[in-house]
Amino acid sequence: MTALRPLPRPAPRPSARPAWAGRNYVLLTGAAVVSGLGSSGALVASAFAVLATGGSATDVGLVAAARTVPLIVFVLVGGALADRLPRHRVMVAANALSCVSQGLFAVLVLTGTARVWQMAVLAALGGTGQAFFSPAAEGMLLATVQGSRSGRAFAVFRMGVNGAGILGTGLGGALVAAVGPGWVLALDAAAFAIAGALRAFLDVRAVPERTGGTNLLGDLRDGWQEVVGRPWLWSIVLQFSVVNAVVAAAETVYGPLVARERLGGPQPWGLALAAFGVGTVLGGVLMTRWAPRRLLRAGVLAVLPLAAPSAALAVPVPASVLVAVMLVTGVSVEVFAVSWMSALHQEIPEEKFSRVSSYDWLGSLALVPLATAVAGPVQDAVGRPAALWGCSGLVLVLTLAVLCVPDVRRLVRRTEPAPTATAAASAPMSAPMSAPVPAGRPVPDAAAGQEAAGPPASS
Repeated sequence: MTALRPLPRPAPRPSARPAWAGRNYVLLTGAAVVSGLGSSGALVASAFAVLATGGSATDVGLVAAARTVPLIVFVLVGGALADRLPRHRVMVAANALSCVSQGLFAVLVLTGTARVWQMAVLAALGGTGQAFFSPAAEGMLLATVQGSRSGRAFAVFRMGVNGAGILGTGLGGALVAAVGPGWVLALDAAAFAIAGALRAFLDVRAVPERTGGTNLLGDLRDGWQEVVGRPWLWSIVLQFSVVNAVVAAAETVYGPLVARERLGGPQPWGLALAAFGVGTVLGGVLMTRWAPRRLLRAGVLAVLPLAAPSAALAVPVPASVLVAVMLVTGVSVEVFAVSWMSALHQEIPEEKFSRVSSYDWLGSLALVPLATAVAGPVQDAVGRPAALWGCSGLVLVLTLAVLCVPDVRRLVRRTEPAPTATAAASAPMSAPMSAPVPAGRPVPDAAAGQEAAGPPASS
């Protein structure tokens, strides 16, 4: 008798997604796209909701500031907690808070009972949720990506979120006109609920249990030491604390005024902002194919074009030229952002991601409210063209100064995983990173209530 031979096993079906896109990565990206769609539309809806109650432009600014201030105040605490607790639980809890605050905002608007102080309080709750969400989310995202394809993974993630921002803004404006701001806010609340549910399904069995240090202040001090011990890190965070502030002043205060007086009104300005969004998507496509060896040197060089929009507004150039400038700026911002995320992923110990991210967020946002508040008085004192040239000059000077930091020029993309806490503490960060090649952006949208696509500085 001839022995029966076992039937050959069928060949495994090829995965529909690339090897670097694991289950957690897909869930995080999907959740960020969903919440980005909702939050982008809510940015439009919240302003019109305030105006619909009879509020003034000052009231619109008050509600926006009410969201930003608690984000600045609580972001360090959020980063420390995210390194002590399971990050996915912090993210889900923050999404739940944002869902509730936006849901109540929607109910007040739909019932016609909204008051400015109520909207400001609810916006502050949303900002508080964002302060706890952002550091945890960045730590979770960076922990899901491994190997030499991390730059491509970050680029795809940001492409998804930036695309959602563009689409969400357009849909939000159309829906506000069609059905009113209340329903758009309700959709944002639903988007937060869906995003939170997706994040609840993250597989964290391989994530070590987090206990943190002896106390919260000790954790914050430990995170601070991680930042100041790396010249490339603190110099770029310091750079973007000013860059984000002057870009915010130029694009939120001076840009609309120039458009109204010299470019033909809001339509060309809206087209320029849309071109910037398209540029970020194109930049993401570029970074899926390009992995610069000197990743921070390439990223910081890409910050130089951020000086161009302020200069273009100072001239001012024709609307068509401004659109082209904003498109190129969007591409360059994305080159920096992906390079920055790759550097954090490579150099920061996983268990300290969120604390480091919280200092990055704080540095990136701290001067923004001040810059937008003093933009008007500065314009009155020196004139708008001089103020815009000043914004452009600060971007150039600070960026060139950061390029003088040796670690920024020398940091080399590596194939090895991020160092452990012990290794990071003992490694001389001033030494050049010579290893084989494998593998801050404008003001974060989260400052206005939208989940960020990645680290802020620096984001």
